[in-house]
Amino acid sequence: MAKTPADKTPADKTAAETIYVLNGPNLNLLGTREPETYGHATLADVEKLCAQTSAQFGMKADCRQSNREGELIDFIHEAHARKAAGIIINAGGYSHTSIALHDALVAVKIPTVEVHISNIHARESFRHHSFTARAAFATLSGFGIDGYRLAISGLAAKLGVKAKA
Repeated sequence: MAKTPADKTPADKTAAETIYVLNGPNLNLLGTREPETYGHATLADVEKLCAQTSAQFGMKADCRQSNREGELIDFIHEAHARKAAGIIINAGGYSHTSIALHDALVAVKIPTVEVHISNIHARESFRHHSFTARAAFATLSGFGIDGYRLAISGLAAKLGVKAKA
């Protein structure tokens, strides 16, 4: 019987227990950028939340942020090369414009959850469509930074990983 990430000993740990948490453009400004829309939590708060939530499942969050589309694609390719367990992505504005990010996510075949801090469907019409959502098995929108916690929990469930007691 194959071991799940939660069953493995420290010697067994590999990148297979790693979740890549990718944040796109302007998310480095969380806490100061449009707090009425995005709240007062910072990117450091998001990363701390992701680390704590991942640890509950015996996993590790590898958090990255870039304002550059190509670098986000490189992170996706790296996740594939390192056999990451999953990807949580908030591609920011690239969600609505980037076929290249969509194609990268489809190419690597890693279970992916898309997260948006605000409810994109309650905002401007150009935000209602997401190319990256089509490459994800689930999308969370409008839960604030708690969407990241929900995304990690959902990803763990999809992977069959139970929370550690």
